Amino acid sequence: MQISTSKSLFDRAKNFIPGGVNSPVRAFRAVGGDPIFIKRASGAYIYDEDDNSYIEMINSWGPMILGHNHPMIKEAVVKAMENGTSFGAPTAREIEIAELIISMVPSVERVRMVNSGTEATMSAIRVARGYTGRDKFIKMEGHYHGHGDSFLISAGSGAITMGNPDSPGVTKGTAKDTLLAPYNDLEAIETLVAANKGQIAAIILEPVPGNMGLAIPKEGYLQGLRSICDREGIVLIFDEVMTGFRLAKGGAQELFGVTPDMTTLGKIIGGGMPVGAYGGKKEIMDCVSPAGPVYQAGTLSGNPIAMAAGLAMLNHLNEHAEVYTQLNEIGSKLTSGIQDSLNKLGLNYTINHLGSMYSLFFTAKEVFDFESAKHSDTALFGKYFQGMLKRGVYLAPSQFESLFLSTALTDYLIQTIVSAHHDTMKELVG
Repeated sequence: MQISTSKSLFDRAKNFIPGGVNSPVRAFRAVGGDPIFIKRASGAYIYDEDDNSYIEMINSWGPMILGHNHPMIKEAVVKAMENGTSFGAPTAREIEIAELIISMVPSVERVRMVNSGTEATMSAIRVARGYTGRDKFIKMEGHYHGHGDSFLISAGSGAITMGNPDSPGVTKGTAKDTLLAPYNDLEAIETLVAANKGQIAAIILEPVPGNMGLAIPKEGYLQGLRSICDREGIVLIFDEVMTGFRLAKGGAQELFGVTPDMTTLGKIIGGGMPVGAYGGKKEIMDCVSPAGPVYQAGTLSGNPIAMAAGLAMLNHLNEHAEVYTQLNEIGSKLTSGIQDSLNKLGLNYTINHLGSMYSLFFTAKEVFDFESAKHSDTALFGKYFQGMLKRGVYLAPSQFESLFLSTALTDYLIQTIVSAHHDTMKELVG
C-alpha cells in the first residue's frame, strides 16, 4: 500500500494550514503517523490520493447514513446547482425542510437553519438565555457542542485527543457561566441547581454522547433531567447533531421517549453538505429575530444546495422506516462479530453499541461517563487504528469518537471488518 502522495500533501499543507489540517482530529496525532488525504468516495469505500481503498467507518462523522456519494443526493445537488449556488434570500425548499423536520422530531415546533452544529448549539444557548433571562448553563463533562467559547470546558473529542481540554483564548468571564456535571449523574445536577438557584438558563447534553466515545444514558437519567428542568424552569437542550435522524427518525428523543425543550441538529440534514439547525417549542423559538429580540443571522443559512441535499435525505428517511431496521441489524452483526473475536482471544475490552453507532474502548471497565472513558489505553488504540488501516479499514483516528455505520455495509463487508479486527488484535496481543 503506497501512501506517498498523502505524505507529500501533508508536508505541503503544514506550510499553509495550522497543523496541516482544518480540523484537529484529522492530524492523526492521537494514533501516530500522517493523515491520509482522500480523493473520492463511493458507497462503503473511500479512496486516497494513491487510489488505495478503505472500508469507511466514520461516514464523514455521521451524515453519510446511506453511504458515500449516494445517487439520490448527488442528483438533488446537481439539479439545484443549475439554478445557482447561493442567493442570500428565502427559498421554497427552506419551508419544505422546516415542515419535514417539525413532522419528524418530537420537540421541534419552530426551526431555524444555520451552517454547522457549532452555530446551532451557540444559538440555542443564546436563545435559552434570552428566553429565561438567566446567564448560566450546565454541560456534561466530555460532551462536545462545537468550538464556541462557552463549550470548550471539558469538551471531549478533539480537545481531549489534543491534550488541551480547556482551550487558551476562552476567557474566565465566559467560563464562569459554564457549569460542569458528570454524564449519567442526576445527583450532581441537583447539587448544581441548588447552588445556583434561579440562575441556570439551560442544561445542554448529547443524549447519547459520541464525542468521548459512545456512552449510553442510564435508565431514568434523561427522564430525571426532564423532571428537574420542569421543576426549575430550565430549558432542556438535546444536542442531536450526531444522533438526530440516525438512531431513529426522530432521533434519541424518540428512541428514549424524552422530549427536550430545544434540539440542535446537523450532519444528516445536509446529506453531506455543511448545515445545522436548532429548533424547539414555539414560545422559545419565537424569541429569535425577527420574531423576537434574540439576534442570530447568516448569509449562507438555508443555502439552496444544502437544502436540496437535506430534503432528499430526510424525505428518504421519512418514507423508508426499513432504513433504521437495516442500520440496527448492521450494527448488531458487526459488534457481535467483534465481541466474539475478543472472546476467542481472551480479551476483556468494552464495546458500547446503540443502533448504527458504536465504540470499542481499550479498557475492561464499564464506560458510562467521561472519567470511565479516560481509563482506555489510548496508546493501544493507536496501534489498533494503524493495524486496521493497514488491512483496509478506516476508523475514527481517536479513541474518543464514536463510529458511524451506513446502509452500504453488506454482510461480506461486515465479515471483512471483523476479520481485519481479529487479525489486528491477534497481532497486537501476540
